[in-house]
Amino acid sequence: MDNIYECSFDDLGRILMSAFIVYFLIIIYIKVLGKRTTSELNSFDWIVTVSVGSIIASTVILEDVSIVEGGVSVLFLLILQYSLTKLMFKSDQLRELVKSTPQLLLFEGEFIDENMESERILKPEVYAAIRQKGLKSVKQIYAIVLETNSQISVIPNENSKEIGFSLSDVQGLPDGLKDDLKNKTDKHVDDT
Repeated sequence: MDNIYECSFDDLGRILMSAFIVYFLIIIYIKVLGKRTTSELNSFDWIVTVSVGSIIASTVILEDVSIVEGGVSVLFLLILQYSLTKLMFKSDQLRELVKSTPQLLLFEGEFIDENMESERILKPEVYAAIRQKGLKSVKQIYAIVLETNSQISVIPNENSKEIGFSLSDVQGLPDGLKDDLKNKTDKHVDDT
């Protein structure tokens, strides 16, 4: 316990040098592999981001992990993510296996209890999202969706007669709405 305050100049130098090199490695990796590298668009992106952060921290702080080991580990993880996201464009089955889908939690002012229970989302969490949007009542809301990145989207009800296209990939829609959205989307695509 006594050594928690000890740090030699050699240790500080190693940490500063490691942080400097790893920082620039990450910039290069993101430049080469794209912005998706550090995104949190869905759960597996978040897992990669957390893992990369952990590897970076270990590389900078721990003496036992060399810059080469840390740099190669991060690069390998990011190449796996890059490859997986590229393959998802070509394979619907892989996309379904890896990617989660958005889930409808509230529709036209009514909670969808079955969906909320399956996603383990409590009403107070939904009320917090409503307040953050600056709304007073669930009656002011067209839909609330739990997104693939675990964020809650609140879509206000603006008394528009048009059905929103943004719900077309959401799971747990009320009966008939999915077909209505598909028909509207198909007509919209054909018109353009």
